[in-house]
Amino acid sequence: MTPEMVINLIQQALEVAILLSAPMLLTALVTGLIVSVFQAATQINEMTLSFIPKLLAVFLVIVLAGPWMMSMMVDFTRRLITGLPGLIG
Repeated sequence: MTPEMVINLIQQALEVAILLSAPMLLTALVTGLIVSVFQAATQINEMTLSFIPKLLAVFLVIVLAGPWMMSMMVDFTRRLITGLPGLIG
């Protein structure tokens, strides 16, 4: 196993991790921005008002994008396991 193979493997793992976390993070970011604008406009400073919508939005994204995320993880794991003989030998 050469250093280039290790770097390539780490790069692929990081790409998959970023692709899997991006929809949830972007949803939380947009939801937080919308709620903070609403709070600034109405001068309501309630912490649960910003937490609950973010939680619900991220849950909705997980439900909607869950099959895609699972297939991406299974595909990466399958490629990793089938490529192990080439990495070892």
